[in-house]
Amino acid sequence: MRMIRRLALGASVLALALSACATGGSGATIKIGSDGFDEARVVAEIYAQALEAKGFTVDRAGIGLGKRAVTKAALESGQIDLKPEYIGSGLVAYGGTSSNNSDTNKQGLQDKLTPLKITVLNFTPAQDTNAFVVRKETADSLHLSKMSDLAAVQDQLKWALATDCPTNPLCAGALKSAYGIDQPNATLLDACSGPMADALLKKTVDIAELCSTGPEIITNGWVVLQDDKQTQPADNIAPIVRDDLLAKIDKQKFTDTLNAVSAKIDTTTLAQLYYDVAINHKDLAEVAKTWLKANGFVS
Repeated sequence: MRMIRRLALGASVLALALSACATGGSGATIKIGSDGFDEARVVAEIYAQALEAKGFTVDRAGIGLGKRAVTKAALESGQIDLKPEYIGSGLVAYGGTSSNNSDTNKQGLQDKLTPLKITVLNFTPAQDTNAFVVRKETADSLHLSKMSDLAAVQDQLKWALATDCPTNPLCAGALKSAYGIDQPNATLLDACSGPMADALLKKTVDIAELCSTGPEIITNGWVVLQDDKQTQPADNIAPIVRDDLLAKIDKQKFTDTLNAVSAKIDTTTLAQLYYDVAINHKDLAEVAKTWLKANGFVS
């Protein structure tokens, strides 16, 4: 009888194990994080809901965790397992040199992350680059259409730049080396944030560093100055994930799920998602769910 009981118990354990595999792997919780601004948050939430629909367990505590320096450290330490990363800017953050070629940036980022045991999944067609933006009346009065126009009038403008700009080669470094612009007294605000847009709207500043998909740009008819020296990288979004997580779960199902979702996010979609959260103040989870349902990822 004891032998039969052991066999029955073994069969039960096997059935549970097979069930776990069928619903996403070992049952390991996937800790998802993101940078703090709304665009990154909504993409992270889309990834979270898509994974849950495939049976994975998700912890969202890291969504909106903070600036890249914070989420970078969190991913490397294992505080989070996954985050959406802007591949060009991410490459620079890891000490690489970015380009205007998305495939090159992805490979460069992977080369930097491989020693850290982090994998870069497929990137979105969507891109969101750093953009320097002025009000239309400013562009008209100073004849501004491209970044090269700024050098001669830079001292006539009040600047708002990202908080990490002084040490970011894509910001202060690019402004100085490519355009001869040096703004040591600029107002420093969170990148792609409400306060940054409000400062431009309320005329506290005349030029602001925003995200190119920022909904405030369209809403207010602002002018994005052309990066005519091509200093800003191709910044498609890709999930980057710790290899130790991939070893614990159904890796194929996990990567197939996220790659399929990323493939559907083009620039127009990304801008609309950002707009719905930041301007329309819709609930983050509802925006993500609505988009996933419309694209057949959840029922």
